[in-house]
Amino acid sequence: MAKGYWIGRMTVHDAERYKDYVATATPAYEEFGAKFLVRGGDIHAEEGESRTRNVVVEFESVETALACYNSETYSRARAIRQEVADGEIIVVEGFAG
Repeated sequence: MAKGYWIGRMTVHDAERYKDYVATATPAYEEFGAKFLVRGGDIHAEEGESRTRNVVVEFESVETALACYNSETYSRARAIRQEVADGEIIVVEGFAG
């Protein structure tokens, strides 16, 4: 079974409140077995527009990745993030070949 991934790109407007998002989201990440492959770090925008914060999170499957995103636990964190940052999160299926 292919793994599932969140790819998140954010522009954070309130770094202090963003810490509240991270703290509130942590229980959901733990519950669904999230593994962070990329969490912030330096970026090199070679093509297109970039955002200041980029994240790649691995889950056992797309279904698990979606379950985490749609969970009640993560919904509380998502509400905070949407207040303090602009961005996108997509869920993609990993390459199983």
